[in-house]
Amino acid sequence: MIRYGQQEITQEDVAAVVEVLRSVNLTQGPNIPKFEEAVRAHTNSKHALAVNSATSALHIACLALDVGPGDWLWTTPNTFVATANCALYCGAQVDFVDIDPRTYNLCPQKLEAKLMEAAKVGKLPKVVVPVHLTGQPCDLAAIHALGQKYGFRIIEDASHAIGGTYKGEPIGNCRYSDITVFSFHPVKIITTAEGGMALTNNDELATRLGLLRSHGITRDPALMTQPMDGSWYYQQVALGYNYRMTDIQAALGASQINRLTQYVTRRHEIANRYNELLADLPLTLPWQHPDSYSAYHLYVIRLQLDKIAPTHREVFEAMRAKDIMVNLHYIPVHTQPYYQHMGFKAGDYPEAEQYYREAMSIPMHPSLTDAEQDTVIDSLRQAMGK
Repeated sequence: MIRYGQQEITQEDVAAVVEVLRSVNLTQGPNIPKFEEAVRAHTNSKHALAVNSATSALHIACLALDVGPGDWLWTTPNTFVATANCALYCGAQVDFVDIDPRTYNLCPQKLEAKLMEAAKVGKLPKVVVPVHLTGQPCDLAAIHALGQKYGFRIIEDASHAIGGTYKGEPIGNCRYSDITVFSFHPVKIITTAEGGMALTNNDELATRLGLLRSHGITRDPALMTQPMDGSWYYQQVALGYNYRMTDIQAALGASQINRLTQYVTRRHEIANRYNELLADLPLTLPWQHPDSYSAYHLYVIRLQLDKIAPTHREVFEAMRAKDIMVNLHYIPVHTQPYYQHMGFKAGDYPEAEQYYREAMSIPMHPSLTDAEQDTVIDSLRQAMGK
């Protein structure tokens, strides 16, 4: 079976995890700050806070920005549901902005047009969450400029994008956002099995994120509202959650990040080979903005259905029948039954819906061999009748 994505675990990774298992610190230990510092240093951000998933990071990012009832969060429909759900967790409302047909990311021009209309009726978003789909950065400078004009905060959902750059600077540096979120799920660029991270350059936000990930509890006297009773003392000063990463997970991440550049470089080699060997097929291949360097979490092709006989579904199922586990990222969030109960409907975001009708994620991960890639390409030709 050739999967669309998978982790690579080395002997160094195993040794790092075993070392923790033989220690006394399985939950909160020295590997968490070690991993946080490695990510912080890579991204040139000021603060990095590890959590148990990117979904948790999105949730506490919203809470840290005081998202709540009466507020609006806008994001792209072309994302995993967690990006939108984080607003609902806070009692806020969600709306969407259609995608750029070339990058498949949230379109700044459509965002500006929607903001102009929202300003007229007093329904501007409190937060906008651009998603770096497949690892390619959004047009952050344009979105940030609109944030300055219309007064919204920005959370980058960079779950796909660690190791990528925008305008020559690492994704996660928060130059154009309040908070950036990474994912370390096994199919992502590096993994902690499950896990995520929230990064920010704002000291106050970092403090709030730290409280929110751990029950709202602090042992820092500077954050307490009452005198300490003794060295055992702690206070709950906010309503937080148990979103902490374990030391076992952090040890794996701290080992994996040593190969981050190697992994992204290999992903580019695979993408370049796909670009060359698929060029003669009736496909739309990934377009890369000159301001960006993608982390290439995914390699998404779009079938030119007017030029082939098989349907989208037939090509997809033919690939899976050959044990090539292609996937589709993503089903537009607004078409999900839960969101349709809120009033969203098919036709609301035509670019995202057209993308869905044509898109397919084909295998892309550092362990993919040239021979396996050739099998993917040959199978795709056969499935398309070419």
